[in-house]
Amino acid sequence: MRPVATPLKLGCGLTLSNRLAKAAMTEGLADFLNAATPAHAALYGRWADGGLGLLITGNIQVCRRHLERPGNIAIEGEPTAAQMAGLQALAAAARRQGGRILAQLSHAGRQTPAALNPAPQAPSAVPLALPGRQFAAPRAMTESEILDLIQRFALAAHVCEAAGFDGVQLHAAHGYLISSFLSPLSNRRSDRWGGSLSNRARFLLSAVRAVRAATRPAFALSVKLNSADFQRGGFALEESAQVARMLADEGVDLLEVSGGTYEQPRMMDADGLTPGEARSARREAYFLAEAGRLRDATNLPLMVTGGFRTAAAMDAALSSGAVDMIGLARPLCVEPDGARRLLSDTGATLPAPERNLRLGPGPFSPRSRLAVLRMLNAIAAQAWFCQQILSLADRGSPDPRLSPFRALVRHQRREAQMARSLVRRG
Repeated sequence: MRPVATPLKLGCGLTLSNRLAKAAMTEGLADFLNAATPAHAALYGRWADGGLGLLITGNIQVCRRHLERPGNIAIEGEPTAAQMAGLQALAAAARRQGGRILAQLSHAGRQTPAALNPAPQAPSAVPLALPGRQFAAPRAMTESEILDLIQRFALAAHVCEAAGFDGVQLHAAHGYLISSFLSPLSNRRSDRWGGSLSNRARFLLSAVRAVRAATRPAFALSVKLNSADFQRGGFALEESAQVARMLADEGVDLLEVSGGTYEQPRMMDADGLTPGEARSARREAYFLAEAGRLRDATNLPLMVTGGFRTAAAMDAALSSGAVDMIGLARPLCVEPDGARRLLSDTGATLPAPERNLRLGPGPFSPRSRLAVLRMLNAIAAQAWFCQQILSLADRGSPDPRLSPFRALVRHQRREAQMARSLVRRG
């Protein structure tokens, strides 16, 4: 049996039918109460039909005032009957072909858009080093707010278990709140939540323990962790390895390896505007080398997302023992059945439309070395994939002929309209 087709049994007892996972991607499909909608069920059912062993939702926020974007699902307190029905429909659709579903729980922290919150919570009052006014200066959380938020993660996990999810993933990567607690650049606290790595990891470990206490032992618990922030003075690979060992001691079932933040978006294979660490040689899987370093530190099952496109590279990564699960994201936006082809064809190659997503010729050409223009191209590409997700949810198929410029305009218009509606309705 080929490596990608081999089942994987997690420590909690949950068995995944193969080694291919749909990684978390923001959907933007929630209603103005941030509840799951029929569009979520349609989208996840479409991906489930593709034969994936595991599906992970996009950001499900534990606080409605700290969204990554206005269309996030949020779980605050006990859900209404209608809210629970939406979550149940999503989970059931994702599991209908035998795949398993994890709800990714998150808090956007200082990366909450200013249009949604003019004073977001963060470990410390350290603003994002990005131009424009998209993100407001954050305020440092109090001790009581930190303790309350830990319990919000536990409650959200309990609700997801009741809704039929197989487990949850705590989002501790990409500069969101838990990630910002881990980074010495964004966490400058002098109390028990900051300073040493053990203190900076306290929030994550406390959330892990609270989730475990609120759910059954058979309910899977995953963590998405930055291998590094790729910023000078930020959370580094050596610290990530230490945190991975801490998570293994807590009995985490699956660790997803990623990297980067909004300031240095390596998770999108892009360079940011802030001082960053040197990029290693470009390769098909962005974080495979970093995963190998974490493998030396822990025997936790590891999942790597970012850049995988060929069945051969996936089989090779799994055979090497460096990783146990392959995460797929952007390719599934344009080929939702891609997993089935990977499982049946050793020569399969998934599409990589991001290579051609540029706003236009001239200063926006691939040869441009201006960081701002590269970032604009990355933003346009992100908008293009967001539009593909909307198309999959609406009509079951992507819209590959959409231009990145038109995608960017549509995306920005929709986000602004949803943000205004959300703020008006409270």
